[in-house]
Amino acid sequence: MLRSGALRLCAPGVLRGPRRSAAPPTRESRPPPRSFASEVIRVDLSLPNPSWSKDMRLLFDQFMKKTEDGSWKRLPSYKYVSPQRTEVKTFFPDGKPVKEDHMPQAQLFPRSLEEGLGFEYAMFHNHVENRTVCIFQGGPYLQGASGFLHGGAIATMMDSTLGVCALTAGGVAMTANLNINFRRPIPLCSVVVINSQLDKVEGRKLFVSCNVQSVDGKTLHSKATSLFVKLNPKEV
Repeated sequence: MLRSGALRLCAPGVLRGPRRSAAPPTRESRPPPRSFASEVIRVDLSLPNPSWSKDMRLLFDQFMKKTEDGSWKRLPSYKYVSPQRTEVKTFFPDGKPVKEDHMPQAQLFPRSLEEGLGFEYAMFHNHVENRTVCIFQGGPYLQGASGFLHGGAIATMMDSTLGVCALTAGGVAMTANLNINFRRPIPLCSVVVINSQLDKVEGRKLFVSCNVQSVDGKTLHSKATSLFVKLNPKEV
C-alpha cells in the first residue's frame, strides 16, 4: 500500500525545488550506485523515491520552498563515505582503524538498507538559527514492538540529526553523551519530524537538543539532549 500510494505522487510537477520553474531531481533520475567498485557513483539519497508516503513528500515540498529565499538549505546524504574523509583517523591515531581497502562493503548505517525498507529521510539546516530538521519515515525493517518503530531506530535518527546540527555549527565532532526520553511509540512506516537546535557552546563542547513530533505537531514522541565534543588533533 505504501509503495502503490507513493507511486501515484511521482508525476512531473508534483514537487517544486528552489526554482519555481523546475522540480527538484529525484533518485529515479540519477544513475544507480556501483557497489564495491574502485569508483562509487555518489547518489544523493535525500531525494524523493517511490517509497515515500504522501506526508513525506508534502513535508519535503514545504521545506524545499523554504530554501528558495536562502534561509534553509537541503543537506545531501550518501550511502558511502568519501575515502578522503580521514578526520577521525587523524584525531585518534592509536585507534588503528581498519584500512579502507579492507572494508569494501562499508556503508553509512542509516543508508544501508534497500529503498523504502529502512531509514528514509531528508535533512534541512538553518544556519542563522543553528537548527537542523529531519523528516523521517521508518520502513518495515525497523520494527520493534509489533506495528511500531524500534526505539534504537529512532535513537539512530535522533543522534544523526543532532550530529549534523553540531557538525554544521562547530566542525568535526563526536557524540559524548545522548539522553533520550521516549514518550509515545511511533507507528511503523509513519512520518515524523525531528527538530534539533544548538543550545550553547562551551569551548569544544556543543550542547544540542531535539524533539520528535508527529507531522501535525500534536504528538510528542521523544525528546533528547546531547553533548558533542569538537575534535582537535593538536590536543590528541
